[in-house]
Amino acid sequence: MRILVGYASAHGSTAEIAHRIADVLQHPDWTVDVVEVQKIADPGSYDAVVLGSAIHNQAWLPEATEFVHHHQDVLRARPVWLFSVGMSAGLPRWLRKQGRAAQDRRMAHALRDVVRPRGHHLFSGAAWPEQFPRTSGILVRAMGVHFGDYRDWAETEAWARDIAAELVRYSRAETDHA
Repeated sequence: MRILVGYASAHGSTAEIAHRIADVLQHPDWTVDVVEVQKIADPGSYDAVVLGSAIHNQAWLPEATEFVHHHQDVLRARPVWLFSVGMSAGLPRWLRKQGRAAQDRRMAHALRDVVRPRGHHLFSGAAWPEQFPRTSGILVRAMGVHFGDYRDWAETEAWARDIAAELVRYSRAETDHA
């Protein structure tokens, strides 16, 4: 089985999450490629796809959204999982649950009907003051956002293990039908 883990990352946090997912998906009978969405030549050559993007301005990065829309027929024909990387964990405590729900709802619904993923997961990433233009950084701080690395590697690995288990079932079903 060939598995693609594609990603769009602005500052590297999403790329690192994609690589961690790919590490967990390693299996003796599988080939797992981790590729930036702009560099994916033929998503149709893969049996399963995991796609993720950083969230900026409450949306996936344009290159990731464009990739999904451009390849929607290919993606609908195979098992697909989506992940988004935002900063809900950096919000003030009283806003985290609401922020996470809002981000998850926007991200999943924006692409759910396009590719019909088997799952979507929202991860928190890493953000540092120097990644924001001065005025944006001031605004973000005024909203009470805390900069830092909020990636939860155990959560990432658990989600990837769930995908791997589902792919094992999927490949058995495909073998049984052959």
